[in-house]
Amino acid sequence: MRISVVGGGYVGLVSAACFSELGHTVDLIEIDPAKVEAINQGGSPIYEKGLDEILKEHVGRDLKATPTYESIEHSQVALICVGTPQGKGGEADLSMIGSAAKSIGLALQNCHDYHVVAVKSTVPPGTTENLVKPTVLKYSGIFQEIGFVMNPEFLREGLAVQDFMNPDRIVVGSSDKKAGDVFAGVYGGLDAPVIRTSLTAAEMIKYASNAFLATKISFSNEIGNICKRLGIDVYEVMKGVGLDHRINPYFLNAGAGFGGSCFPKDLSALGHLAREVGEDPMLLNAVMEINERQPMRIIELLEKRIGDLAGKRVAVLGLAFKNDTDDARESRSIPVIAELKKRGATVKAYDPKANSSMSRIFPEIDYFSSAAEALDGADACLVMTEWPQFGRLCTEFDLMKKRVIIDARRILSCKDAEGICW
Repeated sequence: MRISVVGGGYVGLVSAACFSELGHTVDLIEIDPAKVEAINQGGSPIYEKGLDEILKEHVGRDLKATPTYESIEHSQVALICVGTPQGKGGEADLSMIGSAAKSIGLALQNCHDYHVVAVKSTVPPGTTENLVKPTVLKYSGIFQEIGFVMNPEFLREGLAVQDFMNPDRIVVGSSDKKAGDVFAGVYGGLDAPVIRTSLTAAEMIKYASNAFLATKISFSNEIGNICKRLGIDVYEVMKGVGLDHRINPYFLNAGAGFGGSCFPKDLSALGHLAREVGEDPMLLNAVMEINERQPMRIIELLEKRIGDLAGKRVAVLGLAFKNDTDDARESRSIPVIAELKKRGATVKAYDPKANSSMSRIFPEIDYFSSAAEALDGADACLVMTEWPQFGRLCTEFDLMKKRVIIDARRILSCKDAEGICW
């Protein structure tokens, strides 16, 4: 099958690469010429395990990037993977969705074969039916030859290729049976249950999934904060809790909270949608509030250990919102670094992959090429991301003035480290 993927961001690039791995011919539509050039040279503009290898194998053979929509006329499926950032009021900004739908419609004006337009971007329920569908139909002029699908993604950054090729489930919400049948074929070869739903149910499945996972994290952090005061190891507690098959052990690690490109904005968008329809999302509000407060507990703990932060040099190890990615969006290091700066501390930062990403947010702080360099002469160290190599650090901490180490992710095995929740 020939597939056009609109948007060369995280989800679009991973999806395009993996669809080519499944045997499809894929045109990746991306307006950024630098990204187009990088991808067509077989390189990934983002860091994601396994992605470079797939790109090198398929680019120039059955995968190419292009800045135009011309390929859509010749494809059977157009997949929208553009961003839906958080708007000023907490709502999902759908401007890029509308623009992509318009461009797809224009590209389909001369198409006489059946075509499926699918949305993979995370959008509020009703978006595919009430925005994408009428926009595509308006600009295409073809009313009987286009089907519409909502196909949410469930990719974890750092494990996205693995998740795409080994999904827990594939959700296909469709405007009609034919559209769903055609689109389900793009996943041929994958061993996973296919859940067929309406367009709006598929959209809500994505929001509900992310909201539930975020809730587990905030729940674990709240229990961890209580355990900290009682002298209980919350990781022992959550191990016992997670072995209950009704709960499972995933997303129960207490620490600094959640970040990234999905959870914060998706919870905000879902809460905004709830208020629009007359509901008070009390649980969602609490999940967000706990997550916003959690990083400040690190600052409070640090001040208890070393006093006034003014003039102190603090090493921050880990800038990405999680390990195995260079993505710093909504990283819990951001509010921590901002507060350190506000209180007059000097920040010495290091991340194996995300120095460059964080430097766009804090260009004025000092970045180092190794943990040892960041630790040298530091008054304290905050470990903010669970990179496995941080767990092997030991003698490097001797480079500090004093071994004041706060581990926000339970990754260290060395002595003297204190946890935010344990």
